[in-house]
Amino acid sequence: RGSRSPPSSLQHRQFTMGRMHSKGKGISRSSKPYRRSAPSWLKVSSGEVVDQITKMAKKGLTPSQIGVTLRDSHGISQVKSVTGSKILRILKAQGLNPTVPEDLYCLIKKAVAVRKHLERNRKDCDSKFRLILIESRVHRLGRYYKKAGKLAPNWKYESATASAIVQ
Repeated sequence: RGSRSPPSSLQHRQFTMGRMHSKGKGISRSSKPYRRSAPSWLKVSSGEVVDQITKMAKKGLTPSQIGVTLRDSHGISQVKSVTGSKILRILKAQGLNPTVPEDLYCLIKKAVAVRKHLERNRKDCDSKFRLILIESRVHRLGRYYKKAGKLAPNWKYESATASAIVQ
């Protein structure tokens, strides 16, 4: 028994946080390229990319939609490798950053859609339960963003005014 591995408590493990309302721990993901520089075949300057980002943001696209468009239509895999800063930081510098963070916005949008569904289908008990779960995630994210300073300290999610946040 010469070469034994150290006990599991001493081994370095990467723990992933479990989902809030499901069983999965979700470690499956794509990996970013190792090279952090822009590809040699990409002949776009950083100023042009910033102009494209601001143009798309003025149209009303979210930062992730802008990233997908740049990747699929313009061949820019990583904006940071070309410009040196991320999409959201570019938008913040231009004064175009969203008032509500994107993940919180998507959850609020989902809650509004479920609430609209419940107005038409009052007996849908599963949707009532799912709405409770969605809104608890909204409250948790709101607490986090208030603590991080990304939301105003007096910001509060209210289901009556939620449809105004989501245009």
